Amino acid sequence: MTIQNSTNTSRRGFLLGAFAATAVSAAPTYSNAAGFLRGGGDIRRLRIFSGRTGERLDAIYWIDGEYIANSISEINLFMRDWRTGGSIQIDTRTIDIMAAAHRLMDTSQPYQLLSGYRSPQTNALLRSRSSGVAKRSLHMTGKAADLRLDGRSTLQMSRAAQSCRAGGVGRYSGSNFVHMDCGPVRSWRG
Repeated sequence: MTIQNSTNTSRRGFLLGAFAATAVSAAPTYSNAAGFLRGGGDIRRLRIFSGRTGERLDAIYWIDGEYIANSISEINLFMRDWRTGGSIQIDTRTIDIMAAAHRLMDTSQPYQLLSGYRSPQTNALLRSRSSGVAKRSLHMTGKAADLRLDGRSTLQMSRAAQSCRAGGVGRYSGSNFVHMDCGPVRSWRG
């Protein structure tokens, strides 16, 4: 990471050092995600793994009011369409919703990513197999993620994401996952 502003250098260095020494205890806690999404904290972190690829990611992607470009690039690659290998820019609003909901659930377990970016080909394939896949899915524009979380129910996950009041939340209890996106605020059960 390149730091250009000398006034932020010591603060960022301190924050990164504190993070390395204490895991995530340097990050503040919030009573709701809305304050977090308005920039109320110093560190934002995403912990996630993919059973499809076997990859794990534990990334601090935002520090002291700024997104970290290298971390966002890693998240973009991680959330790629595993069927085609294609990736696009994941909307940082979706990443923020995922991170805020995770923090609200007070767990150190990583999310399991079922679906992040979907190519139009993958979306068409999934639509041919299920009526629950939208023709103009927000997955195709990098604005959605389907997630599981060990130790938390789909009800707990969906409530945490809904409290962000920042996008769409779909609870799929039968398939044990929650859809989170940065589209219009809405919720549903699948």
